[in-house]
Amino acid sequence: MISEQPLVIDVSRELTLEARLSAPPSPGGGIVICHPHPLYGGDMDNPVVVRVQEVCAELGIATLRFNFRGVGGSTGSHAGGIGEQEDAVAALDALAKTVGGRPLALAGYSFGARISALVGCRDPRVAGMVLIAPPLAMYDFGCLEGRRVPTLMVAGTADSYCPVDDFRKLEARFPWVETVAVEGADHFFFGKVFPLGQAVAEWTRRHFPERGAG
Repeated sequence: MISEQPLVIDVSRELTLEARLSAPPSPGGGIVICHPHPLYGGDMDNPVVVRVQEVCAELGIATLRFNFRGVGGSTGSHAGGIGEQEDAVAALDALAKTVGGRPLALAGYSFGARISALVGCRDPRVAGMVLIAPPLAMYDFGCLEGRRVPTLMVAGTADSYCPVDDFRKLEARFPWVETVAVEGADHFFFGKVFPLGQAVAEWTRRHFPERGAG
């Protein structure tokens, strides 16, 4: 597996993001990974974010995880989910330069899932989305109606921020979205990171068939 290298992403002249990039010589595509809520301790070193990066890199996919503005080495401050969408777009811009014309995907965990959905539903470069523990109790994900790209949604059956009933309603509302319920997992996937990673890996294998040299 290709190791990650530090990267600085320019969002504007005043704002830069701390990031980590892993890129094999011939990637099967690329995936940007968005972390959970910055105001509640979320950053790119979150175990769920790291596991998604690992399983995608093992399959020869270029990966880019980053800290939203105001987190870690990223400059600026939290922007209520508006500026964070700009951050995700800037991360896509950076990864697109690495993978060329190969497919791009967005993955996000919790708050990151919300940002990934909002950006992925309007950015034509995004060919797939992985939404992990989407906070359905807090946000509406109706934007998924706009672009029917291959989408995986993973949540635990014991996640109070993504109640099972809401998860099933969304499943019925958007039948093209692939859903995986991890039995017994809470919002943080304590002790359940392996089955989460397995679900992401299986989805990635199907939607990025041309693996790079990892």
